[in-house]
Amino acid sequence: MQKPLRWYDSLTINIYFFGLTLRAQTLTPLILPLLVQQFVGDANKGASYGNIRLYSLMIAVLVQALAGMFSDRSTSRWGKRRPFMLASSLLESITFIAIGIIAARMEGQAGYNALFAAVIASMVFSNIGQGAAQGLIPDLVPPEKQGRFAGIKALLELPLPLIFMAFFVSRMIAAGNLWGAITTVIITLLVCTAIAMLVRETPQEKAPYPLDWKAIGRLIAMTAAFTLVILFSGWAVQQLIPLVSNLQLGSSPALTILIGLIGMLIAVVVGVLVSLRLSLGKESQEKPAFTWWVINRLAFLVAASNLASFLLYFLQERFPGLQGNAAAQPATLLVMATGIAILLAALPAGWLADKIGTKPVLAVSGIIAAAGTLVVIAAQDMSTMTVGAVLVGVASGAFYSANWALGTQIVPKKEAGRYLGISNLAGAGAGAIGAYIGGPIGDSSGYVVQMAIYAALFLFSTLALLRIKPANHKAEHA
Repeated sequence: MQKPLRWYDSLTINIYFFGLTLRAQTLTPLILPLLVQQFVGDANKGASYGNIRLYSLMIAVLVQALAGMFSDRSTSRWGKRRPFMLASSLLESITFIAIGIIAARMEGQAGYNALFAAVIASMVFSNIGQGAAQGLIPDLVPPEKQGRFAGIKALLELPLPLIFMAFFVSRMIAAGNLWGAITTVIITLLVCTAIAMLVRETPQEKAPYPLDWKAIGRLIAMTAAFTLVILFSGWAVQQLIPLVSNLQLGSSPALTILIGLIGMLIAVVVGVLVSLRLSLGKESQEKPAFTWWVINRLAFLVAASNLASFLLYFLQERFPGLQGNAAAQPATLLVMATGIAILLAALPAGWLADKIGTKPVLAVSGIIAAAGTLVVIAAQDMSTMTVGAVLVGVASGAFYSANWALGTQIVPKKEAGRYLGISNLAGAGAGAIGAYIGGPIGDSSGYVVQMAIYAALFLFSTLALLRIKPANHKAEHA
């Protein structure tokens, strides 16, 4: 049974995501690209970064889905979700210490290989907690309040940790104080986890559904299939771009953008359709709204997450004076501008989604994000680039609130952890698709071309909403 909500439950239910995002936004756009560049050099940094992102994030897809499933069935007296969250944070703290040691003591290919292994471990541990935590809102919040709680989640999941990272963590990294940044991340993650332990979960006496080993096998098959789709798409793009360049078929950058976009769209649409069919079986055909919700989410997040992931390399390309750690602070200022915009947009968007529906909010967010990305690409100075970052931030704040609210309404309540864990196809798959396919494009054709592909993906996310039919949504919500 749901316990009556208290005024601070919106904080305790969602605070865990602050720590998770600080960890992710410190590692992905700052520590990881700088260490990859340090270990492999400039010529192959995009492809090397993309390889780490692909395999670590595919592990994340599997682990998060399994954690959601196992936490759904947990009969621990401490609740369904909290034991997973606590174990996750303790193990993740150890992994971050290992990354610090690798950065300080290793170099070259050996350093890259050790970093690869550490990032894989980090994804395993962090997604144990995230897969469980995503079930808290469906577990504890009635449907009529889920939009507002999703808005609070969006605040704690994106803008607030981004702002914290900009003012504290990034300055440490820019100054070369990697251990200071790592220590700050670990302490923050542990404090957020401690506050999340105050969530009032009612232990369940028995699991709501039996453990289905076939379902676990399907999840493994899903992850393998999704990985193969991305690998094939990336391989095809890498073969076609040099071929087009050699044939001199018109404007090479425009054709490169088109080829890269088609490759990413194949990975998004085919990857989701195949993966959900394997993981959910016939259920996937019975829930088309869930399928297209994941596609909408994945397309938007491919663009949004990789704008941040490759921002440091993009700035190094546009402004030759910003090399190495020197690009960390300007990159973080743009991320902070995005974070502030998300902060201002997330709560009103959650309220608006409750009033007028989620799909109109999501449709507008894709268009605004595309426009903001084009401003960033065309900008000749940091001030104009900041305007584009703000537009992307406003769109992202609206998207995160409205999209998550739509998802919590679509998924079956008794299997919320399982379904929302599977939906991490979008969360983890976004980084994998955008980095694995986009990284080599950045190395060969430039990061401006790469960013243009992401702008087109924002627009596709809006088009995908057309397949989420209101009738299907209502049927599944009932």
